[in-house]
Amino acid sequence: MVSIEDLRDWVDLAVVDPSESKIGNLESIYFDTATDEPAFAAVKTGLLGGNRLLFVPLDGATVSPKHVKVRVLKKLAKDAPSIPQDGQLEAAMEPEIYAHYEMPYATGAGGERKLGRR
Repeated sequence: MVSIEDLRDWVDLAVVDPSESKIGNLESIYFDTATDEPAFAAVKTGLLGGNRLLFVPLDGATVSPKHVKVRVLKKLAKDAPSIPQDGQLEAAMEPEIYAHYEMPYATGAGGERKLGRR
């Protein structure tokens, strides 16, 4: 296994659920701006011309040479809020993503965004 901190090295590899059913391919990583820890994977799904990025939590994820395995089921991930592949995550969408996975959400003390892409 490989360290979760090295996730950016796995861009374009498969993201799978606990049963190793493929959700999509890793497009980018969104970090928690307060802790600087990887928080969500932006996962590319869909067919040509209809690609979208959906957000999957990385809490408890593991990485191997062939895929990133997340703890959420494919069905839950496929129903997650998404953006067009060439789109940007708007600040107003962050609470929706956290709510979808029943995770607590709070901005920074000064209203700073919770997620940042690198």
